[in-house]
Amino acid sequence: MSWLNRIGRKLEPFAIPHLTLIIVTGQLFMLVAIVFIGIIPASDCVLLPAAVLRGEWWRLVSFAFLPPFLPGDMWDALWIGFALYMIFLFGTSLENHWGRLRFNAFMLCGYLLTVGLSFVTPHAQTTNVFISGSLFLAFAWLNPNFEIMLFFILPVRIKWLALITWIGYGIMFVGGGLSMKLMVVAATGNFLVFFSRDIFQRARTGRRHMAKQAERIAGQNDTPLARNRCHVCGKTSQSHPQEDFRYCSKCEGEYCYCSEHIRNHTHVVLAKTKPEN
Repeated sequence: MSWLNRIGRKLEPFAIPHLTLIIVTGQLFMLVAIVFIGIIPASDCVLLPAAVLRGEWWRLVSFAFLPPFLPGDMWDALWIGFALYMIFLFGTSLENHWGRLRFNAFMLCGYLLTVGLSFVTPHAQTTNVFISGSLFLAFAWLNPNFEIMLFFILPVRIKWLALITWIGYGIMFVGGGLSMKLMVVAATGNFLVFFSRDIFQRARTGRRHMAKQAERIAGQNDTPLARNRCHVCGKTSQSHPQEDFRYCSKCEGEYCYCSEHIRNHTHVVLAKTKPEN
C-alpha cells in the first residue's frame, strides 16, 4: 500500500513489535482465567455494543483476546492449542514478510471494521473469529502452496482450505442474519483493502498469459505441422484433424481446400506474362 509506505517512517516507532505473540499470549491468559480459574465470565468478554454503550468499555479490548473457542473436553483443548499455533504461525509469517508497521495496520483495520460494523446490530454478540479469518486468508494468498497437516495426518495445501473458507463466507453472507453478513464483510473487507491491488495485477497478468498462449496456438497453424490449409477459410490439418483436405486439379498451382470448399471456390488462374519481343 503506497500510502502506508509514504508515512511509514513516521509511524514506525509507534508500531507494536511481536503483536502476534501478544495476541496469542493474551488468548492463553483468557483461556486460563475463564476455564481453569473461573475468575472471568466468558459472557462478559465478548463484544456486545449495547453493553459497551452502557459503560462496559472493556469489551472493546477483551473480545480481541478471547480464545478461538472454549474447551469441553481434552480433545477441544488439543484443538485450541492447534488453533493458537496456527494463529501464531500466520501472524509471525505476515509480520516477517510485511514488517511490523504494515502488519499492525492490517490487524488494526480488521479490528476497526469488526468493531464499527458490530454497532449496526448492537444486541448481537461479536467475537474475534472473523479477524482470525482475515489473517488466515492473507497468509494463504501469500503462501498458497504451504501444506497443513489436516487432522495431524493429511497434508493439504492451504490454498484449498482458503477456497473452502471463501465458499463458507459466501454461504454465511447469503444465508446468515444481518450481524453475520456484517462480520463477513469485515473479514473480507480487511483482506481486500490490503490485497485488491495484488488481485488486480495477478488477474491482468493472467489475461496477458492467456493472450500469449492464444497467439502461440494460432502461430502453430503456420508451422510445418499444419501441412494442409484451406485456401478459402484457413482451416488446417492441425486445427481440424478430422477434416478431409483435397487439392483442386483445376486450380493452377497446388491449392488445398477443405471438404466445404473443395467444390465451392473460385479456381485460381495464374496471370500469364506476354513474351518480350
